[in-house]
Parts: sequence; structure tokens; C-alpha cells
Amino acid sequence: MSDKAHMHGDGESHSGIVPAKRSNEGRGGPQEIVEGRPLTKENAEEPHPYRTRSRESGPSGLDRVRQAAKGDAKMRFTALLHHVDIELLRNSYQNLKRGAAAGVDGVTWQEYGDGLEERLADLHGRIHRGAYHAKPSRRVWIAKDDGRQRPLGIAALEDKIVQAAVVRVLNQIWEEDFLGFSYGFRPGRSQHDALDALCAGITSKKVNYVVDLDIRSFFDKVGHDHMEKFVRHRIGDERLVRLIQKWLRAGVIEDGQWFETKEGTPQGSVISPLLANLYLHHVLDLWVQAWRKKVARGEMIVVRYADDAVLGFQYREDAEKFLEQLRERVRKFGLELHPEKTRLIEFGRYAAERRAKRGEGKPETFNFLGFTHICGKNHETGYFMVLRKTIGKRMAAKLKQIRRQLRVRLHEKTQGTAEWLQSVVRGYFLYHAVPRNEGRLKAFRYEVLRMWWWQLRRRGQRHCWTWGRFQEKLSHLIPEVEIQHPYPEVRFASKHPR
Repeated sequence: MSDKAHMHGDGESHSGIVPAKRSNEGRGGPQEIVEGRPLTKENAEEPHPYRTRSRESGPSGLDRVRQAAKGDAKMRFTALLHHVDIELLRNSYQNLKRGAAAGVDGVTWQEYGDGLEERLADLHGRIHRGAYHAKPSRRVWIAKDDGRQRPLGIAALEDKIVQAAVVRVLNQIWEEDFLGFSYGFRPGRSQHDALDALCAGITSKKVNYVVDLDIRSFFDKVGHDHMEKFVRHRIGDERLVRLIQKWLRAGVIEDGQWFETKEGTPQGSVISPLLANLYLHHVLDLWVQAWRKKVARGEMIVVRYADDAVLGFQYREDAEKFLEQLRERVRKFGLELHPEKTRLIEFGRYAAERRAKRGEGKPETFNFLGFTHICGKNHETGYFMVLRKTIGKRMAAKLKQIRRQLRVRLHEKTQGTAEWLQSVVRGYFLYHAVPRNEGRLKAFRYEVLRMWWWQLRRRGQRHCWTWGRFQEKLSHLIPEVEIQHPYPEVRFASKHPR
């Protein structure tokens, strides 16, 4: 039976015919700053990054699923698991990180590759006859910038493969539903896309106040019952629903002991980002979209990246009312806004002027995706602009990590250490080298050089090296500061021309 014959909307059979495409209004595309902007033709016709077959050979099964999801926002898909075939499982395996830590099964990527085809055939059979069982995640703890620790769940390799394949299938549907201001962990979207949209929104809209949202322990508080309801809005394939339930309820193992997971989705699993987006789509995004259209008196912008969100408001009254009602909204779904990290601040093109008239200090700043956002001015034009500087605590934590590694590498050859430092600094600059952030980047490079100089002097044979001699001989090996990104408004306009 064809894929289309298994698709139903509101209980009404479509008899194998995909319904005519409905308006996409209200389900904006990637170019949105705030909800409500229509898709541009350029974005609507962009090829999806997951497609692997040429258009000449006709649409693949997953393409047809996406087209059907796009055509009918209420359609429920009752037959999807057959798309998880051996080819998709193979692609999922190939796309996993080679050097990732092993889960509770102890199997690495390389070990699973021995006899890969036989393993995949066996895995495929177990999935489709219901004999596949999810393994618990191995819990480890990683340090946060504030000194606390965050739990990370490392899934078994087979679970990663199956989850990655299921994500490929579900993305065809939910990517058509997710709203334009949602950027986290979505195909074709990056952190810098979210940062660009935020800056473009603040500078082009009437934003005078900013709400910096933080949901306390979001990944640990996701309600399984609510999640299942959200999944079933679009997914009617019980086999696929049961797979998701297995992953949510598999539990975690820490120090050899198994712990039940009655709520939450483990950070670190392949499917967690998608499930988190689905949960927040229903709990936050759709509600925010309706609130903006029906309640807000002035202009309002929204940018969300996973469980971090920043909203801009024209009027303080709107911002205060929004925060009050949002606290009640998330409480209904077992979530809580962090009382200390969720803030309402005055921010925008007139913030500095208004605060000066009241005899107050400079406008407050907020952090988002690794950058502190500051009310500033363009040196050339004198116009308002949002300045972004690397968060000081984040940079200090990164330097501390490099210092520890240099101690471990104390007796390695200078060339090897130089190549490693080049890679680290180059990768750091690739993300943080945004316009007007040169000061922080120069400070970062300077500290890296000082730590390397200290390491070389500790080794003995270069204990007499002065700072000047070190700079003359080796400092040129560390990449110089060079801006990697254009101004956010320029890239945003280039990607999403109106």
C-alpha cells in the first residue's frame, strides 16, 4: 500500500490522495524575526539538507511525507516506521561521531562497524517485529560555568542509530509545523542564525524592553504524558510512538545502579533536541504566537534556541503581562521559569537616553548563546546597534580548560602542541569572531600565548626564554584575530531577502 494511503487528517480518509496544499500562514519559515512573516519564494524552494535522492528519480518516500505534512497541518500519519529501512539505518550510523563515548553497552563506533551489514539487518528486523529494546543511558556529569554540574546521558550506540533514523523521519513532519522563531537543533539553522535574527529584530522593530527567559532544568522536567499527547497530534503510527516511549522510560545508569526516569528527556541523546523542540512548540511557541496577535498592544519579537529564549517588547506593560501569564502557562506543563535568570530589562535604541534622563546608569545587558548583548552605537554613523561580546565567564572557563590540557601535554613535542593550539584557537574564533568583539578575542589569544609560554618554560630546556623571545619565535603559529562573521543585519538580509 502506498505511503499516502496511510495518512489521515481529523479521522477522515484521504484514500491515497494527498489533499491540496493549505495556506502556510501562521506557520512561518526560516526567515522570520517574529511569527507572522510569510515565506519568501527563495526559502520555500530550498532543498532540504536530508534529501539524498535526485529530483529526476522522483520524490522519495520521505519527500512525500514532507509534502503531505506541508499540505495539511492537521494530518496524522499512521504508517511511518517502514521508512526506517536498512539504508536509513546505515546513513544514521555513518553520520554518528566516530570518537563519541560509549554507552552502557560499551560498544564504540569502530567496533559496531565490524560486520556492519549483519548488525544492521538484525537491528532492522528487531525494530519491525517489536523486539528492539532501548538501553538505559549512561549518566555522566559535566561542569557548568557557574561551578555546578549538569547531567549528560550517553546512549548506547544502537539506540543512537535508531534515534537518528527516527529523527530523519519525524523531521519531515514537524519541520513543517515548527515556527520561524525557533532555531535550536533544526536542519539548516545555526546559533548564528538565531543571533542574527535577534539583532535584526531589536534594531528594526520598536523594541524598548527585553525579556530574557530561562526555564529551570527544562530537560529534567519534561512531562512524559504531555510529550506523548504532543507526539500523537501528528503521529498515529503506534509502533513509532512506542519507540519514543521506550527511550523516555529506559532510565539511566550511574555508578552501576539503574534509576527510573518518570519525567525528563536525557541531554545528550540524539532524539532529545527534537522532542524538546516539540514540547516547547506546543507549550511555548504556539501560545506566544497567539499572545502576540491577540494580547500585545505594541510590537513584539521572539527568538528561541532550544530552552533559551529572548523576547523584545515595545511597551513595558506588555512585557510584564506576558511574564505573569507565561509563568502560569508553563506551570501547567510541569515547568518553571528560573526566578533569578529570567529578567525584564530596559533595552533598545532609546534605553541609554531614557536612563540618563532618570539619572540611572547604563542600560542592563543580557546573555544569549555565548554572547553578552549591549546597547551601543555604530562609530561611523552614530546610530544604535547591538554590541555582542563573548561572555567573560565562558571565556575564563575555556581558558581554564586549555590550561589543564597544556599541563597534560607538558612533555609533548612543541610542534604537536602548536598544531593542537592552532585548532583550538581557530575553532574558538570561528564561533566568537563577530564584529566589534575584537577586544575579547585579542585577550583570549594573549592568554593562550602566555599559558603556552609558561608551559615551555616549565619543560626546562627553554626556562630562560623571555616573553619577547617567545613572541618572536612562536607567537606567529597561533592564528591572529580575524572577524569571521558579517554584521548580523547584513547576513540576515542576504539570507532572507524580502
